[in-house]
Amino acid sequence: MTESETTKESAAHSAACEQHKHQNSFCCSYFLKFREHKKTSLLITTILATVIAAVGACKSITDRQDVRPLVLRDVPAQRLAYRLELDVTVPAEIKSEETDDKIEAIQLDFNTRRQDDALLRIVRSPDGQRALVLYGTQDEPSQAFHLDLYSSDGKFLRNLTPPELSCVFPETVSWSPDGNFLTFIAHKGVKATPTPTPPGASPPETEASPLPSIAPAFAPVALFNTEQIYICNRDGYDLKPLTSREGLIYFYSAWAPDNHALVALACKESEWDVREKEYKLPTGRPRLLTLDGKEHLLDDELTEALPVWSPDSAKVATAFDTDVGVYDAATNKPTQARINLRDALLAASRNYDEKNSGGKKKNDNNASQPAQTSAGASIPVSFNPIVRLEWTSPEKLYLQTAYVRLIPNEPISTFQRWHRLLLSPQAAVLK
Repeated sequence: MTESETTKESAAHSAACEQHKHQNSFCCSYFLKFREHKKTSLLITTILATVIAAVGACKSITDRQDVRPLVLRDVPAQRLAYRLELDVTVPAEIKSEETDDKIEAIQLDFNTRRQDDALLRIVRSPDGQRALVLYGTQDEPSQAFHLDLYSSDGKFLRNLTPPELSCVFPETVSWSPDGNFLTFIAHKGVKATPTPTPPGASPPETEASPLPSIAPAFAPVALFNTEQIYICNRDGYDLKPLTSREGLIYFYSAWAPDNHALVALACKESEWDVREKEYKLPTGRPRLLTLDGKEHLLDDELTEALPVWSPDSAKVATAFDTDVGVYDAATNKPTQARINLRDALLAASRNYDEKNSGGKKKNDNNASQPAQTSAGASIPVSFNPIVRLEWTSPEKLYLQTAYVRLIPNEPISTFQRWHRLLLSPQAAVLK
């Protein structure tokens, strides 16, 4: 082989080696990029799987009943646990019976300019700037009244109720907690029947009625023969019935602390008449009212205990004899719970009577109670139904038992005793 041929062969070999080296380099680079891409894809897949699993786990945890909620508001009524404390001292946080607000400037206006009207009650707005004034007139039945709106400095603003609407149950007139709405209970006005003129006598001369200081043009409003709940804005406009069930008597309503709804009691006319003839407090069925006029019956059983709101506006409670009913009021899937306290209250009443009688046998004069229990033991005189509830904090619900009758229209209470329910979530169920 000549030198020239050797040189050519060497060059060819070098070129081949260089090409092989380049191919190897390309293969290695491609392999490394493939591995890097595979790692990235695997990482992304792992992250997605973790997120999906976490979402599923969160939903599973949320749906499970063995997870302790952060606040009592999130606990459904049927998942509440309780502990009963009997015959507790009257707690300081329980409000005393509401007294009428006094605004001297408004009283002065009635004493000077409105002497023919009887000032019944003043309800100040939450911000203290305005006041609802309840007053009676000579041409209205004694239990009916009208409403006017005043400023807190005694300036008359406007008539709130039209002449054909008669308000009743003055204790139910209220502002919403935020001061944006007013509610009251009223029915179609019934004018007092004048005394007929005896035969042969001349009819008495009547004086022309004085012109009102302000005569607003009232918009038409629906009227009902039975008592309904009415609502309007803080200026007294946009007056309309919140309930419209002719034949039902609504006699109580209370705002939720967060303004989202009201709880009310209502009964049939026949049920009202029976209780009234027996000089007993009225009984009604608890119901939830939203501001758009929707109504949800909470229970079909009658109660005379006025329903109360939990401070967090999540639940409503009332009582049926010696049972306590708790209802969800801030969820689309409401539940309810019934807490039976008869046995505990009965045992506590025996101890109470024994303690206060010095061991002597007591005579039961309570005609409303049966003489014997199922076991044959006498009913303690201090054993009475739950008549009042106060929900002072989400976990504390106070109950008052007492014997109450109307004589003839004033409630008389005896054997008033306070008890306390301590509420908590039910114990976790381990799975």
